[in-house]
Amino acid sequence: MKTKRLAALFAALLVATPCAALAGEAGAEGHRLFVWAGDRAGKDKNFIAVIDADPASPTYGQLITTAATDQTSNNPHHTEYWMPESGKLFANDHDAGQTVVIDLTDPLKPRQVAAFGNLAGYAMPHSFLRLPNGHVLSSFQYEDHGGHAGHGAMTGKSGGIEEIDEAGKAVRAVSNVDPAFAAEGLLPYSLAVLPDIDRVLVTNSPMGDDYLLTSNTYQIFRLSDLKLLGTHRLDPGPSLNGHVSPEEARVGPDGSVYIQTLSCGVQRVSGIDTPTPVARLVHQFEGNWCGVPTIVGKFFIQSVPAMHGFVVLDISNPERAVEVSRLVIDETYEPHWTGWDPKAKRLVITSGREGDRTYLLKLDQTTGKLVIDETFRDADGKVGFSFDSRTWPHGWTGSAKPHGAVFER
Repeated sequence: MKTKRLAALFAALLVATPCAALAGEAGAEGHRLFVWAGDRAGKDKNFIAVIDADPASPTYGQLITTAATDQTSNNPHHTEYWMPESGKLFANDHDAGQTVVIDLTDPLKPRQVAAFGNLAGYAMPHSFLRLPNGHVLSSFQYEDHGGHAGHGAMTGKSGGIEEIDEAGKAVRAVSNVDPAFAAEGLLPYSLAVLPDIDRVLVTNSPMGDDYLLTSNTYQIFRLSDLKLLGTHRLDPGPSLNGHVSPEEARVGPDGSVYIQTLSCGVQRVSGIDTPTPVARLVHQFEGNWCGVPTIVGKFFIQSVPAMHGFVVLDISNPERAVEVSRLVIDETYEPHWTGWDPKAKRLVITSGREGDRTYLLKLDQTTGKLVIDETFRDADGKVGFSFDSRTWPHGWTGSAKPHGAVFER
C-alpha cells in the first residue's frame, strides 16, 4: 500500500498436515491458500504461509506450513492475483525492489526457484499478469538509473512494462514514455491483458508520494509488439476527483476494463481496440485509499477502508453499476487485498497490516451478498487466520505482515 503522508491532502523445514476429504463442495479436496508475508522490522525473510482452505477439513483455517525465501523482509507486497497454471508464483517485496518466483507445484513443499531486482533497464515492478504463452507481463514504476532497486531510491517520471519468463529473465521490455505527457508522472501500476483484441491496458499511479494527486492516466499498448498506442485521461466525475491515482485494472464480463482509483472511484474503459477508448466513472465509494478489487461473474467487489469492509456492485449493465451489498469486518479493520477461489467459492481478504487476521468471505453469486466464513478458524479457535505473534514452521517467531494471497488451482 502507498504511504499515507498525503492523507490530509487527500481528505527450510516444512511441517505438513494432511487435509481431510471434502464432502460438500466438489473440487476443493486438499485445498490450500497461499499468503505472502514477512516482517516489516527486517528480522526475518519473506515467506509463503500455506493455510488449509478445504471447507470440509477438520483443520480448515489452520496453518499447514511456511517456507522462507532468501529475501530479507522489508515490505512484502504483491503476488500474482491468481495462481498460474504452472504453479510458479511471482511475489514482490516493494521496498526492497526484489521479486522471487516460488514453485508451489508441491503445495506442502514450497521453494524459491528464481529472483530478480532491477531488470532490463527498469526498476520496482508492481503487478504481474500472465500472457497466453505462460510468461508474465509486469509493470515497472521507474527507469533503472543504477543503484539500489528499492522504494525511495528511484526517481523519474516514467517506467515501462516487461515480459518475463519463469526463470526471472527479461524477454522484452518497452518504455511507457509519451512525449505528449512529458511534464506528467507516468508511473505504471497495474495491467489488464486482452489477448483477444491484441491489447494491454496499463494504469499510471505512483507507489510513493510523487505525482500522487496528479496521476489520472491510463495507456493502451499493442500486446503483440508492446507498441504504445496512446495515453488517455480518466473521467473525474461529479466530485472532480474520481480519477485520481488509478490503480488496479480488471477485465469485466463484457470485455471492458474496470479500474479502481485511490480516490475510490470505479472507472469503466470501453473501445480499447479503437483509437479513441472511452473512460467513464461508473461509481465512487466513500473515503479514499480503496484497495484491490475482484470481479466474480457480474459482481465487482471492492475493499473500502473508510467503512472497514467491502461493497459489492452489480455490473451486469455496464452503463450502470448498482450497489447490492455491504459487509463491515470490524471497526478497526482496513481491508486491502481480495482474491477469489473458484473451487471452494470463497474470497480471501488481507489488510496488509502487520499482525492482522486474514479472513475468507462467502459470496452469494445470485444476490451479491457477502458474509464472513465463520468456519474458517485458526488454531486459537477465532474466526480468521492470525498473523500476530506466533512461531512459524520455518523457524522465526514474531508478527508478520500479510499482503498478496492466492488459492491453489
